[in-house]
Amino acid sequence: MTEADRRAVAAWLFSCDALVFAVVVVGGITRLTESGLSIVEWQPIAGVLPPLAQADWEALFAKYRTTPQFSQAFPDMDLEGFKRIFWWEYFHRLLARAIGLVFLLPFLWFLLRGRLERSLAWKLAGVFVLGALQGALGWYMVQSGLVAEPRVSHFRLTAHLGLALLIFAACLWLAMELLRPRAGARPQPFALALAGLVFLMALSGGFVAGLRAGHAYNTFPLMNGHLVPPETFMLEPWWRNFLWNVATVQLVHRGFFWLLLALVPLLWWRLRATEARLAAHCLLAMFAVQAALGISTLLLKVPIPLAAAHQGGAVLLFACALWTAHAARAGAKGPSAR
Repeated sequence: MTEADRRAVAAWLFSCDALVFAVVVVGGITRLTESGLSIVEWQPIAGVLPPLAQADWEALFAKYRTTPQFSQAFPDMDLEGFKRIFWWEYFHRLLARAIGLVFLLPFLWFLLRGRLERSLAWKLAGVFVLGALQGALGWYMVQSGLVAEPRVSHFRLTAHLGLALLIFAACLWLAMELLRPRAGARPQPFALALAGLVFLMALSGGFVAGLRAGHAYNTFPLMNGHLVPPETFMLEPWWRNFLWNVATVQLVHRGFFWLLLALVPLLWWRLRATEARLAAHCLLAMFAVQAALGISTLLLKVPIPLAAAHQGGAVLLFACALWTAHAARAGAKGPSAR
């Protein structure tokens, strides 16, 4: 690949990541506004077109009225109320489809013009497969809320978020590789491990969101006066608490925060005089922003704008962690790099 090809492909991958970021934020708003169950069918092609006539709206609303969410949560909803939640879910799905096209069409163009190395082409094909799986997983998640309980499975929700983050990470890492090749460079385990911790913290946030654990224990730094709430291990056997107990799930999410509160400044200190210093500065700053967003969201009992910003902040923090890991691996100089 020429240098121009590398820059062009990297720019395209950064554009894809921008769209993935947008769809994660819109997905968060869709969940927070309880809009995700408003469209009860998966129509990858026909679903591109929104309702165009009153009869179309009436048909969609009639299908929605058969769902548990309508009968149990919104039995008094009228057509205008349905339209408000419909548009969020429609926009979320439309963005997801747009990502597929924005990824596939340039990929085929670069491939057919011979502007991709063979190994890179296979990696990008793998990313596209992940995107297709993400669409199927999204519908699998929605299905869980159309059966008995008017909420999606927090396991499927977390898997959906996790796969989005993996796609985001793959595109970002490949783009950084193209702009700054590091053949033979050794990874820095600390930086890579910290990026992994940020990813795990985001997944724990998916559990918090799915179980609505953010609406409980709205105090900080203690949880209603306790470092470890007495309800933390109320379920039997003990391991069920980490999957279904609101107190435990929120405690785990806070635990990741406290761990990163120690490790992020430490990594920044080690990289502050190396070639990775700009990435490390951004990581430290983004961690501070994300911490403020998370604490504010908790104390104010999950207002939608703050909660959506917190979800978007998780993606940006993950991006900064990956950037730092890549920059540190690229051959930072000085004692701290060792």
